[in-house]
Amino acid sequence: MGRVSMRKQKILVVDDSDMNRLMLEEMLGDEYDIIEAEDGVQAISVLQRQGDEIAVVLLDIVMPRMDGFGVLKVMNQNNWIETIPVIMVSAESGTTQVEKAYEMGVVDFIMRPFDMLIVRRRVVNTILLYAKQKRLIDMVEDQIYEKEKRSSLMIDILSHIVEFRNGESGLHILNVRTLTNFLLWQLVQMSDEYNLSKEEISIISTASALHDIGKIAISSKILNKPGRLTDEEFAIMKGHALAGARMLESLQFYQDDPLVKYAYEICRWHHERYDGRGYPDGLVGDAIPISAQAVALADVYDALTSERVYKKAIPPETAVQMILNGECGAFSPLLLKCLSDNAEKIRKEVQEKAILQENTREPHSLGGQGFSLERVGMSERTRRLLDYERTKYEFFVSTTEEIQFEVTASPPMVILSKWGAGKLGLDETTTDPANDEKINEVFGEGTWARMAKSLHNTTPESPEIVFECKLHYLGEDHWYRIFARAIWSSDDPPQYEGALGKAVDIHETRMRLEELERKASRDSLTGLLNHASAREWIRERLDKKVDGNFALAIFDLDWFKSANDNYGHSFGDSVLKHVAEILKHSTRGADIPSRIGGDEFLLFLDCTVDPERIIDRIFNTLNCEFENYTISISMGVAKTSDVGRDYEALFRAADQALYSVKRAGRGRYAFYSDSMKDIFIAASELGDRMES
Repeated sequence: MGRVSMRKQKILVVDDSDMNRLMLEEMLGDEYDIIEAEDGVQAISVLQRQGDEIAVVLLDIVMPRMDGFGVLKVMNQNNWIETIPVIMVSAESGTTQVEKAYEMGVVDFIMRPFDMLIVRRRVVNTILLYAKQKRLIDMVEDQIYEKEKRSSLMIDILSHIVEFRNGESGLHILNVRTLTNFLLWQLVQMSDEYNLSKEEISIISTASALHDIGKIAISSKILNKPGRLTDEEFAIMKGHALAGARMLESLQFYQDDPLVKYAYEICRWHHERYDGRGYPDGLVGDAIPISAQAVALADVYDALTSERVYKKAIPPETAVQMILNGECGAFSPLLLKCLSDNAEKIRKEVQEKAILQENTREPHSLGGQGFSLERVGMSERTRRLLDYERTKYEFFVSTTEEIQFEVTASPPMVILSKWGAGKLGLDETTTDPANDEKINEVFGEGTWARMAKSLHNTTPESPEIVFECKLHYLGEDHWYRIFARAIWSSDDPPQYEGALGKAVDIHETRMRLEELERKASRDSLTGLLNHASAREWIRERLDKKVDGNFALAIFDLDWFKSANDNYGHSFGDSVLKHVAEILKHSTRGADIPSRIGGDEFLLFLDCTVDPERIIDRIFNTLNCEFENYTISISMGVAKTSDVGRDYEALFRAADQALYSVKRAGRGRYAFYSDSMKDIFIAASELGDRMES
């Protein structure tokens, strides 16, 4: 039977004496993998890259460049000291140094000259102690996570019952929770007016899942009615706010629980509006609890950007503009600023949460229990995820021609990526870069110091800089553009801690960007312009050409899901490419065909001739047979002569016309008219009747 080999644990030995490192390796090398560092700078470099693999650090005190106390300072700044045990190795036995070392997190001392038995025993004891501590922490973390997961699961089940009855997407609860959490975090960073802790934000975000629980009491005929509600039906619908609040109010034994308190506020008042025109109580301004205000805004945003039985999804950028324009009710100016300043981040946050919801979990705080999970050891699952992320990061770094670097303020140090260090001929880790000969030779005298000053002059609100400089290496000068982001502490006032950055060759980047811009403007499947690029082209045309009329058409494929379900996604892609080819051959040079996404397309026409004749020709051409599959489309069209020359107004009008076609049975086209407003849910009502 073969012998099973176990991977050895790693010990980092930090000592400037070759003899001392050799002696420790001879004492421990048969049982452990020994990693050597000649000084504190090398030690920090090792910990940056392999910290989660180090079982214990044997650290000398007196060393060049950075001594042992400097290493301990960096380890404390990065919280490494909490998971990586350090044993101090020294011939010094002074009480002052020993006390200082223990205060900085050292767990034990080994005095020179070395005694092999003492060295082995103290190393083994330290590793076993930390391993046991880690197992206990993992057990506590897992137990608390399971407890919180069960509580959250019950809330999700209850809220999804409402969501199921309301015929919604299944992501609405997740999106509202994500948006509420994001908005509140931005709010407390922007203003001192709302003193919310991490725990309170977490509880409010969890409680947001119950915001429409009162809809359990509403008839499904009203909840899922595809058209406009009557005055009587709308009055019944509005009753869900009080119904939900009464359900929570009846939980007599839990009224002091923060979750119930916030859930009550949210259920009762998430339809109140800042100007007092909401319901059920007509509260004004900050008389509305901030929990309900945040959920109200999150709910309206998700209602606008999600598809419902009575409407299509609105693009996020359009939804934000509608909210800011007051088309969906009045909200706190501070919350609106949080939304407008972070519109793109919000879009990405919602999208990423939806994709990653099965693979990640939010950090949990153990409020009232004396410590938080942010300060305990990582579980194996978390460690595996971090290992995966590190491997992925290292791969991307190795394949990109960017010089990536990290800067620390205390001690002053720059750490280059392996590729970047090799490119410039510099060490991966350099202390005091402003005064280092190699750094100044590559960057030129004073350049690094000027960049460091620019980083120091940033603020937590505006932490990024762009800095151009000429780098000299391999006997030539190369112009580089440096992008860097300063890292600020959460102290009051915040302290500058360092920066992350990358330097890119301007000439090489310009060539790559030209190619990327060409590709980025096109849909990868069909080769048509993507929606973002088409929108910019159309806006430019509308602004520049004063005379003449235009038409904008939106169409999608009827029952396209059946093509994917019955023939597979490859066939579905072939159908979309075929439709794109028809569009290319059916349009003129002045027209702009585009793929919006999925099976939805956009067409912008310069109406020098009768637009109805052009639309009729294109519509009939698109309705065709493709490999025994019948392509049928529904199309809505809006003309500038009817709507005006604003792109968003044209898009909404064409969308309303498309909606009217689908409502009438699909398979035809229609031009927008004012009468269609009555069958399309008014934007001002979206915040009232689409939230759930």
